[in-house]
Amino acid sequence: MRAREIAVRPVQESDRPTVEWLTTQLWGAAEVVVHDGAFYPATLPGFIAECGGRIAGLVTFDVRPGVLEIVTINALDRFSGIGTMLIEAVRAEAKRLGCQQITLTTTNDNVDALRFYQRRGFRLAALRPGAVDRSRLRKPEIPRTGDFGIPLRDEIDLTCPV
Repeated sequence: MRAREIAVRPVQESDRPTVEWLTTQLWGAAEVVVHDGAFYPATLPGFIAECGGRIAGLVTFDVRPGVLEIVTINALDRFSGIGTMLIEAVRAEAKRLGCQQITLTTTNDNVDALRFYQRRGFRLAALRPGAVDRSRLRKPEIPRTGDFGIPLRDEIDLTCPV
């Protein structure tokens, strides 16, 4: 898949049911529980990557004064540049909104994501031991074992200047 075949566009109101369905498929529920709170990605701004009329990726985010926080990001076709295109769309939006920083949270088992984000300028910022265990109390769908058989327990925050 070549980058010119992929179009990245803002999430529109008509996309909300699809975003909710996709979030449920990829994250186990319509809500994403992170840093002792919850987000509903179908209600958030975001970008959709499309290829040949189908969704190839999605990123949703929350904006606070000076900070854009990526809530979800998924490239359905991995290793094809979609994730990078979504990150670049978020960077441009953060700059347009006057944000100074982009943040995101991942889990201790997500070593592929840690590699991906760091290669795109993100730095490790915080570790919350036991945060996933606490989130599991609110959202029991969160598995106990994550990628590569690693026990899923902790959250890791990453940040990147805009």
